[in-house]
Amino acid sequence: MSGGFEDHCWRDVIDDDLREIYKSYERETFVGEKPAVLAIDLYKSAYRGGAKPVLEANREHPGSCGEKAWAAVEPTQRVLAAARAAGVPVIYTTRRVNTGPVRSTHRNANPAAEDSYDIIDELAPAEGELVIYKERASAFFGTPLIAHLTKLGIRSLIALGESTSGCVRASVVDGYSNGFHTTIVEECTFDRSDLSHKVNLFDLHHKYADVMHVEEVVEHLNAMRRNTAAE
Repeated sequence: MSGGFEDHCWRDVIDDDLREIYKSYERETFVGEKPAVLAIDLYKSAYRGGAKPVLEANREHPGSCGEKAWAAVEPTQRVLAAARAAGVPVIYTTRRVNTGPVRSTHRNANPAAEDSYDIIDELAPAEGELVIYKERASAFFGTPLIAHLTKLGIRSLIALGESTSGCVRASVVDGYSNGFHTTIVEECTFDRSDLSHKVNLFDLHHKYADVMHVEEVVEHLNAMRRNTAAE
């Protein structure tokens, strides 16, 4: 189980008063039954410029998450590999280059390259894995995601990707609203802003989801694989 305050990334930005205010949300946390991995917006635009400081990467490639994005690649690979080995569905989200005036945020953006919203090669979907195209922040809003989750018999989600304060938050809140237990993998989730990342993970963890470490989630998926093999 996960849930201790001190072993999460937000410990240096949340004071004692806020800890007390949020005490009523404390509970045991876990990966839910019959999960699917929701891999949110792992597209090339977020990784442009390589593993540079975000400010530097953004000067050259507006919208890049720079080093924050690249630090999450290896742990995300671990989760995806463990999920696939356990037979857990992996569902990706992204957007199209031109969605007209309907956008996910108010951010001013230059015209995007044709491949901006392709999933990066390092985290690419395996053959047959579903890619959901969305126009707003949430993976659920205006998409067939619910229909696919229902058809697959999914009851919970393992969320990862970017950005914590934007599309991850919107998708997780909608997942909770639609009745899915949701786990967020801390090391696989990232944002351009450290403060936004930490505060949103703290708030999501207490209100809408269970923020867990990659080691815990991978071990749960490995246990699922072992249990299936033993049946």
